[in-house]
Amino acid sequence: MLELPLLTYFAVMSITPGPNNLMLAASGVNFGFRRTVPHLLGISIGNGFQLFVIASLLAMVLGWVESARLPLALAGCLYLLWLSWKIARAGHPEARAKARPLGFFGAALFQWLNPKAWVMVVNTAILFMPAGATDRVIAALVLAVTCMAINFPCVSVWAWTGDRLRQWLAEDRARRQFNTVMAVLMAGTALWLLGDEIRHAGLL
Repeated sequence: MLELPLLTYFAVMSITPGPNNLMLAASGVNFGFRRTVPHLLGISIGNGFQLFVIASLLAMVLGWVESARLPLALAGCLYLLWLSWKIARAGHPEARAKARPLGFFGAALFQWLNPKAWVMVVNTAILFMPAGATDRVIAALVLAVTCMAINFPCVSVWAWTGDRLRQWLAEDRARRQFNTVMAVLMAGTALWLLGDEIRHAGLL
């Protein structure tokens, strides 16, 4: 199971831009790396748990996922658009006074609405679960732990980079501009993902 293609797949899917990483970069800028750690752990552990569930219950869950895919994607993309608004507002002094980083459970639960996370876990379950595995739960657990071990350092890069940018974005104007760019990228990502899901469903 633990061959180079699997490890590479986890690394590429974890470190490339997506909703989680855009949120982490913004959190690193606005709250620093240390306060973003619960968010990081929520992503990695939540994504690993999601993979464990999907891989363990592959046949049943895949049938359910296909029927629920568009509603989940719609909910996830609407949530991303709401987060985009929150990120855009994070640079304003009155909003910053009330702002808090996303916590562990919020980040973990978000994986179930994150279209990119669903793509990763479903593809992993289909492509990398051993066909003749006698103990599917153990095989799924190995995949989940491997996912978490690779995902955490990859997504940490985004939070760390955001944290490093804080000194250059100390002024309110610069931070507002950064948050606006991140919010636009997040909103664009949400709309692109939603369009892709609509095309997949054959509605376009």
